[in-house]
Amino acid sequence: MEQVKKTSGGERLYKVFIYVALITLAVLILVPVAWVFMASIKENSEFYANPWALPAGFHFQNFVEAWTEARMGDYMLSSVLVTALALAILLVVALPAAYALSRFHFRGRRFFSTCFMAGLFINVNYIVVPIFLMLVDGDKFLRGIFGRGFLLNNIVVLALVYASTALPFTIYLLSGYFSTLPHAYEEAAYIDGAGYGRTMVKIIFPMAKPSIITIILFNFLSFWNEYIIAMTLLTDPNGTRTLPVGLMNLTQAQQSAAQYGRLYAGLVLVMLPTLLLYVCVQKKLTQGMTLGGLKG
Repeated sequence: MEQVKKTSGGERLYKVFIYVALITLAVLILVPVAWVFMASIKENSEFYANPWALPAGFHFQNFVEAWTEARMGDYMLSSVLVTALALAILLVVALPAAYALSRFHFRGRRFFSTCFMAGLFINVNYIVVPIFLMLVDGDKFLRGIFGRGFLLNNIVVLALVYASTALPFTIYLLSGYFSTLPHAYEEAAYIDGAGYGRTMVKIIFPMAKPSIITIILFNFLSFWNEYIIAMTLLTDPNGTRTLPVGLMNLTQAQQSAAQYGRLYAGLVLVMLPTLLLYVCVQKKLTQGMTLGGLKG
């Protein structure tokens, strides 16, 4: 009995520790986010009194000024286009590649798998300068032929760079999940007359939906919040800019103008799409990675 009581007391203490740690972590995350949302609807004069006080009213003019005068609307449209295009390119390339590497045995399979695994250890920020120099040389070559270059300040090229740098992690994650699926599903599809492509699209991809949603969310967050590559490849100050680059420019501009409400409204515009996406897909992320098994 004493042993049972000691065990029960230890489990209770462990649960209390877990709850305290989770509550503390939630507070550390939620308080700054809530403060940014409250600051975004404050008038500028309220920041000079008590920055932690609740807003006196709802000053939505901050969002209007950030959207129009600070060009956050244009920046958001550019970020949406770049992120959507990068995700589309990534899925079109990564899904068949991961399926082939995990389900088939062919000459060169180990070499390609090793190359993608090696890509996991390359920090993208370290190769931004070589990528930029390659695009500069490419533009010089194109100017000599067509009279103009289009590799820099091009959101399509930026999306292609994003998708390329995300391939190693995406293929690694998808291959690990595809390899756990029983081959009996594919064999049954082959018996019914389905080809390799139809089996991949109709059988394997629906079963891998939780894994696909996970990599979409992770890569969306990475592309949406990326700053260094976008700042390097989009060099025209009056041209297309993504939201993080535009927000940094807004931050630098507001340091002298002291328009804090407009600045925090811009922060909310950056955070809101990621929060909404997480709310929409969090059930898929928390459910089990397996969707079922074979029936005997």
